[in-house]
Amino acid sequence: MQLGKVVGTLVATMKDPKIKGNTIKIVQMIDLKGKALKDFEVAVDTVGAKAGDWVITVKSSSARMTRLTEDKPVDDAIVAIIDVIEDNGKIIYQV
Repeated sequence: MQLGKVVGTLVATMKDPKIKGNTIKIVQMIDLKGKALKDFEVAVDTVGAKAGDWVITVKSSSARMTRLTEDKPVDDAIVAIIDVIEDNGKIIYQV
């Protein structure tokens, strides 16, 4: 699992029929404190994330284990929207 921040939505009018209806988000990977890393990912959104949300993404076969992605050609999925991150008793992030 990885931490990321949703920075946009990707629209593709021509795509595999198995992923029609799935929302695709652009996610910038972040560190524990929210600092942007260089990596961006394209992920199917399974939880209704919006721009600015901190999220958890999963890759590979784990990305195909949700109700919305099962048996679909998906290699990256958003599986949670983060409410709070605490590290050693200190709140790092909170909605």
